[in-house]
Amino acid sequence: MNIKKLLQTIAPTEFDFSIEGLCLNSRQVQNGDLFIALQGATGHGSDYIDQAIDKGCVAVLVDSKDIECSVPSIRVDNLSKHLATLATTFYDNAIKVDIVGITGTNGKTSVACFISQLLAALGIKNGLIGTLGISNSEQNSAQTTPDILTLYRTLDGYAKDGINTAVLEVSSHGIDQNRIAGLNIRTAVFTNLTQDHLDYHSDLASYKQVKTRLFSQSSVQSVVLNQDDANYADFLTAAKNKKISTYALSDFTDIKTTEQGFLATLNGFVFEIPFLGKFNLQNVLAAFHTLKTLGFSDEEVIPLLHRLTPPPGRMQKNASQPIWVDYAHTPDAIENAITTLRTHYPEYAIRVVFGCGGNRDQNKRAQMGKIASKLADTLILTNDNPRDEDPRAIIDDILDGIDDSYEVNITEDRQLAIEGAVISLGEQECLLIAGKGHETTQTFKDKTLKSNDNDIIIAAIIEGARLAKIKNRQ
Repeated sequence: MNIKKLLQTIAPTEFDFSIEGLCLNSRQVQNGDLFIALQGATGHGSDYIDQAIDKGCVAVLVDSKDIECSVPSIRVDNLSKHLATLATTFYDNAIKVDIVGITGTNGKTSVACFISQLLAALGIKNGLIGTLGISNSEQNSAQTTPDILTLYRTLDGYAKDGINTAVLEVSSHGIDQNRIAGLNIRTAVFTNLTQDHLDYHSDLASYKQVKTRLFSQSSVQSVVLNQDDANYADFLTAAKNKKISTYALSDFTDIKTTEQGFLATLNGFVFEIPFLGKFNLQNVLAAFHTLKTLGFSDEEVIPLLHRLTPPPGRMQKNASQPIWVDYAHTPDAIENAITTLRTHYPEYAIRVVFGCGGNRDQNKRAQMGKIASKLADTLILTNDNPRDEDPRAIIDDILDGIDDSYEVNITEDRQLAIEGAVISLGEQECLLIAGKGHETTQTFKDKTLKSNDNDIIIAAIIEGARLAKIKNRQ
């Protein structure tokens, strides 16, 4: 697209050249892109212009000051307010894609993955965008909801590839920062709401208010709401004049717990759900009711439910040991994860390894410590992603919620903490590694390390087997 056409309603320019794409993140710039330099949470995009040029950008838009660089630079006042116009002008195919948007504190990733799996099984080609990244793309998103230009670029690509449906995780940050502005979100799904992100939102009421905004968007035609959640009525009010579908655990007429999951009865169908946790029963229901809202029948959807697989790092079990990795990083999520193991393995002791992320809601740390110490038999505190904070100070915040009489093991090095917990795990013990789930890196103030909880577990099991052989020989 010619730069004049792109900017004609925003900032008319005398420059005359073509651009191939729009990008906010210098690390994601592709050849021919227009790089848009904005103020971010920790720095200004203008600090990364040279990096963007090295990666192939042909011009720069800046918001606050004139920039001298080796490519044309154009100043646009209030640039951030024009992002939606830039996105819809350049990526005009994006709005052709019908979107299912899922929001809530916990469960977004699982519900999104379940909906995507069911659509695919029913022959509906679809894209999936969220915490695990972007399907059908080489990009990997570090945010639950990517920035608006990445979203539009992705959806534009979907449309060109004949993908007319996308499943999108919608975070409170994504709503508040207008990352979803102008998107064709036809169906909105609410999972639950508990404390999280209060480092960003002033309080729980503000957090909820932002979440409910998704359900009043003009593009939304249908909503799917969790009737079991205490905040259901607020989301119902926000969804006024929409087609409403609700779900609750009482939708199942019978639920039997097994070591592998559940045997469930729904609308006369009896089937297995092959993963743990009543919260996952709710996630399955959210996906089922969403497919019903999209026009599919019980007969089409219910026989597929036993084939669902959880996303990486969501109550993900090791194949050979009673060891689970879960992304639980909120008070509600860690309570659900530990309670789940208590329910499915009532005769086992529960060992938990977890920490809390730095530069995030500090108030939840003591709450998570209190909950974990009340529910787990053994507790090992370690690092999550400390980011800019002192790792020991984060652990001390967690300890504030734990009774002095409860014995806690502290091993700051996450790899050592997991290795020790795995190698010393008893025969009648379950182990939960919580907090980082699918993540493949660990972030400190001055470095980012490669780190994946599942890989550490597997290596520790092998090492434990080796040590056991040596002991048996002695």
